[in-house]
Amino acid sequence: MRTHGWSGAAPGDDDEAIARILAAAKAAIDRSGAEFTIAEVARDLGVTRQTVYRYFPSAEALLTATAIAHTEQFLDVLAEHVHDLRDPATAVVEGIAYTLERLPQEKYLGLLLAPGRAGAFSAGVTSDTAMAFGRSILRRYAVDWDAAGISDTDLDGLVEHMLRIVQSFVIDPGRPPRTGRDLRDYLSTWVAPALRTPRTQAETLSR
Repeated sequence: MRTHGWSGAAPGDDDEAIARILAAAKAAIDRSGAEFTIAEVARDLGVTRQTVYRYFPSAEALLTATAIAHTEQFLDVLAEHVHDLRDPATAVVEGIAYTLERLPQEKYLGLLLAPGRAGAFSAGVTSDTAMAFGRSILRRYAVDWDAAGISDTDLDGLVEHMLRIVQSFVIDPGRPPRTGRDLRDYLSTWVAPALRTPRTQAETLSR
């Protein structure tokens, strides 16, 4: 890590550098919206664009990292919303539906998922960052995944499936868009069955 620049106050390590870049990116997004530039962030930090690129390879990567870093409040609200749902299928259906319904009110979640910016997220819907975001959602549920027969490996597959479902609804909400009970009924019919445990699936296929 180079120590020059940074408006004369170099970070102590890479973690601090990343935190400062994310903070500057948040300020740039608040000021300029999702069309902020790496040059804008670098100027605010007193560094070159190359310094920012050393930690984030593109503006899209920085946008995604910044948005995820500021969705903690939404994750808390979601966890409270589904806190009494212990059935895996019910919890996953409600989690997807609630996320889609909250999207217009959640600025940073919207930067990840909203139409018009979906490319920033959709291109990396199975990236390590997106998967980590999805796992952080499921880990806040009241569901006992082990008791439900869903292993850590299965959970990764479930996270990917949920992200792909959310992505598809964001890109094309439907005509007319499904909302409320209609949305939940659709997800219960076509998404909830994926919550069968691998053992149950194997038994079904063997019949």
